[in-house]
Amino acid sequence: MSEQEKVNEGQRQPDLLTEKMIGTRTIIISGEINEQLAKEVCTQLLLLESINNEPINLFISSNGGHVDSGYLIFDMINFIEPKVNIIGSGWVVSAGALIYLSSEKDRRYCLPNTRFMIHEPSGGTQGQSSDMEITAKEIIRTREKINQLIAKETGKDIEQVKKDTARDYWLSAEEALDYGIVHKIIKHRSEIV
Repeated sequence: MSEQEKVNEGQRQPDLLTEKMIGTRTIIISGEINEQLAKEVCTQLLLLESINNEPINLFISSNGGHVDSGYLIFDMINFIEPKVNIIGSGWVVSAGALIYLSSEKDRRYCLPNTRFMIHEPSGGTQGQSSDMEITAKEIIRTREKINQLIAKETGKDIEQVKKDTARDYWLSAEEALDYGIVHKIIKHRSEIV
């Protein structure tokens, strides 16, 4: 097999996997939340919507990332017609937790060993002090928006959420269930309603 044939074969395998996942109406979010991942997930969501309005299963294991990319996925999940079952696995952290909260509460599942973490957004800036001040104000506005979202989606009091997100707040699957993040801890696919 020539080098070009090896490259072509390597490119076809992810395409075959994507085709299989589309066929089973499954999307996987794994790793850092960034612009490229958000584009891929939103494309898959829109593609699945164009096929039919049957529910979509979205598995997420993420260490977080860019909050605006997380909001893009969040908004798209709410924009499309099909309902989205979100299944947390591994860890669901920061912007990953934001995406996790995008689905209706009774469609939020997790596997038994999933860990969750919520916190306020972070960011860094350099340059003129006026630019740093603008960035700081935007981070504060984003923090307030995320806290409001967490309170709305979990039923927690906003003051409790502010206290919890002031630092990294880790939760086991059971703790996330008690907090109102998770609807149901599952061990098997058949438990997704």
